[in-house]
Amino acid sequence: MQALNGSLVALVTPLHENGDVDYDALYSLIDWHIDKGTNGIVSVGTTGESATLRLQEHLDVVEATVKHVNKRLPVISGTGANSTEEAIELSKESKLIGADYALSVTPYYNKPTQKGLIAHYTKIAESADIKQILYNVPSRTVCDILPETVEILSQHNNIIGIKEALDDSSRIKTLVQISKNNNNDFLIFSGDDPTFLQSLNIGAHGVISVSANVVPETISKICKYIRNKQLEEAKTLDEKNKNLYRLLFVESNPTPVKWILYKMGLISNSIRLPLLQLDETFHEEIMSELVKLELL
Repeated sequence: MQALNGSLVALVTPLHENGDVDYDALYSLIDWHIDKGTNGIVSVGTTGESATLRLQEHLDVVEATVKHVNKRLPVISGTGANSTEEAIELSKESKLIGADYALSVTPYYNKPTQKGLIAHYTKIAESADIKQILYNVPSRTVCDILPETVEILSQHNNIIGIKEALDDSSRIKTLVQISKNNNNDFLIFSGDDPTFLQSLNIGAHGVISVSANVVPETISKICKYIRNKQLEEAKTLDEKNKNLYRLLFVESNPTPVKWILYKMGLISNSIRLPLLQLDETFHEEIMSELVKLELL
């Protein structure tokens, strides 16, 4: 099992103009990330359009990613669902096709209680033989895993971490303390690019990043600088990219990041409904920022 830390890219799923998965572009992106120092790949998470890939497509993309990575990096499969049984099925299949870990977002739409979340994640962890990472993003799911719930779940030997997407330093501090109580075996990952440096400084182990799709070397370097206690160097790089972090969320993710990668010549300009291609209102500002960052 490969260790997890540093910059983990929430990888986009490249699509042809007709909407089919573009595997050649996927393989090129994977090789580029490995070359640029990315520390791990999340396959078919939110940024990978998990909500609109059919079940077999979802698993096919994860399997293709695992095979092409060929153990050069850890691969985390997005396995979350609002149905516990579907999340179990995705987790089991991800294990069979070689994923190293599973990333499981809180059930969306159902709005379970904290007891329901404990039951949900415990059943997944006991049903599928793949290490589970919790994923908390209340802005999308309207469901918040509270720290006391995380602490209970962290005791399960098959639940090894959490991606926390709240912009809340006090929450990160609490989760880091939970990790320390578990001898640092429970991993904390920031899921909020604009504040990930702050989270790393507090004690998070890494970031699962949308921005890493665009500036993989930068996000990886920031993580390394923090690990080596080179805070000023990390701050300088982070500050340089603050506007990019903002622009990546001017519309729902992954709309902006896919448009940027298209402009960089890395993928086609294709996204699945109900999301649309980036509105022209944002084109000029984003293009200006890409030129400023020497990405074009």
